[in-house]
Amino acid sequence: MDREGCYKALRSRDSRFDGVLYVGVATTGIYCRPVCPARTPKPENCAFYPSAAAAERAGFRPCLRCRPELAPGNARVDSVGRLAAAAASSIEDGALTGSSVAAMAAGLGVTDRHLRRAVEREFGVSPVALAQTHRLLTAKRLLTDTRLPVTEVAFASGFSSLRRFNALFRERYRMNPTDLRRRSEPDPRPQTLVCEIAYRPPMDWESLLHFLSRRATACVEVVEEGRYLRTVAIGSARGWVAVGPSNRANTLRVEMSESLAPKMVPVIAGVKRVCDVSANPARIAAHLGEIAGTNPGLRVPGAFDGFELAVRAILGQQVSVQAATTLAGRLARAFGEPVDTPRQSLTHLMPDASVVAGLDSSMIAATGVVTARAQSILALARAVSEGAVCLSPRADVDKTIIALKQLPGIGEWTAQYIAMRALGWPDAFPHTDLGILKALGTRNPRESLERAEQWRPWRAYAAMHLWKSLEETK
Repeated sequence: MDREGCYKALRSRDSRFDGVLYVGVATTGIYCRPVCPARTPKPENCAFYPSAAAAERAGFRPCLRCRPELAPGNARVDSVGRLAAAAASSIEDGALTGSSVAAMAAGLGVTDRHLRRAVEREFGVSPVALAQTHRLLTAKRLLTDTRLPVTEVAFASGFSSLRRFNALFRERYRMNPTDLRRRSEPDPRPQTLVCEIAYRPPMDWESLLHFLSRRATACVEVVEEGRYLRTVAIGSARGWVAVGPSNRANTLRVEMSESLAPKMVPVIAGVKRVCDVSANPARIAAHLGEIAGTNPGLRVPGAFDGFELAVRAILGQQVSVQAATTLAGRLARAFGEPVDTPRQSLTHLMPDASVVAGLDSSMIAATGVVTARAQSILALARAVSEGAVCLSPRADVDKTIIALKQLPGIGEWTAQYIAMRALGWPDAFPHTDLGILKALGTRNPRESLERAEQWRPWRAYAAMHLWKSLEETK
């Protein structure tokens, strides 16, 4: 890493580098984010690292002021970076909890040797070390932001035993978990868990909420009082989650039901995807140029669940956004599991792929879905439940798009939209979309695709700006 450039970012507290680099300070033994409010150390006392795990491997412990566990992630677009980012995403979802690097590599379609090399190149540590640091930082977050008992914190963070958790925490952070708990002031409200996630500014939260609210599935999702709320099912855990602006600069406040405590790690990962907190808006806007000039903080809303998003995309074919939202709500009420929440507007979970795969297309059609789309949804559900299609950010984008288009009723628009939001692929571009064609002033999809070449590898963000420009002209 370029020491001069890194120190310049540290000295200016440049938020564009938050989560991109970490600084270890020799005189304190602590590592920080570049946005840390503490006094800037002298250059000769600084060492720079590409990840929190690399800083911890060098013997530094996390700062209690800037809290490295809150740093945003990074969206990668090159081939090696995509693999490393997919591995990091899998680790965030708990892929190495009770499993091996070889199994994770197989799921990503590569050898474990190649995966280790890719992760080492991007993050400076092995996948196991990356997972270990992620568990510790997750535990640090839970100890600071919640009132969960230490034992529950250990298991929610992915540790298999309390003894191992306590020993590693003391070894790495030079304090007991209970010592950190005594220093923190967690949210006093009972029955909910509260934490924060950081993003790189600017963020157009209002536009993100507007996009999500128009497409919110009734009884599953809702936008209220400046927050996005939804029901959640992960494994055997059921509950709800809400996300909105925090009082702390450049952070979002995440609140979830206590019932989701055992699955807090993947819940937070899902929220990060929905809110696109890994985006580097300054970098993206600089590349997009004039199209992003008036609104560089526009994000690409991701998906909490890939299958749910894909079903919503199929329902949206050749109908209005409102009509597709109505149909999605009917599916949720008909086949989704009821769930208890404090909101009357949140009553059901969206049925997962295994549930839908067990239905007949006529049962889906009975909710008002036309027969052809009912058959498409059923084919998709069976492909996902059988493992033929993976709809998560760790999936191989090119292979997934090909596999999707082989399913009945899924064409270029649907596949690109799914890649854009469910796979988190920043270069997806639904060039046949009528709104995009209108915004570009053409009726020719090929011309749309050619004009979008200038925006690679951030064409998904260009699509968001084009859709936004249509709303502003109404």
